[in-house]
Amino acid sequence: MVEGIVGFSDMLSLAQTIGIVGTMVLTLYFSKRQIQALSIDQETRVLNDLDEKFHDMAKLAMEDPSIVRVIDAHDYTDKREVAFSFYILWTCAHAHAMRQRKVLDDNEWAGWLQWMRNCFRKGTINETWKQIETDRWFNPAFQNFINREIIG
Repeated sequence: MVEGIVGFSDMLSLAQTIGIVGTMVLTLYFSKRQIQALSIDQETRVLNDLDEKFHDMAKLAMEDPSIVRVIDAHDYTDKREVAFSFYILWTCAHAHAMRQRKVLDDNEWAGWLQWMRNCFRKGTINETWKQIETDRWFNPAFQNFINREIIG
């Protein structure tokens, strides 16, 4: 009879130990996932801050196209159009980066993708892209995306 009680007590201690270890493993797992999510959020915030700075810079360039020479001394025929084209391309690059980070869901991305295709098909941005692409102004992944998925 004493052996049955000791066996039950040992089994209870083992079950408690397994429960504690299991709880610790689950806590570690979810903590790691939360830290990864925070890291992605931080990267996204940094990209958004940089994007905001670029938007401010683009507004200045569109207000006074002569200042574009600071970053590109090439003599474009219509500096306002080139400045606006860079603004549109940078916005597309930002959307692409947010998609890579899984910030944009499939529906949002489908809208952006169609908008980009329309810009390149209906507007003059395709001509600007051909002029500036060789200078590698944008992220290589974005450039490959534009050349493969948008221009085809």
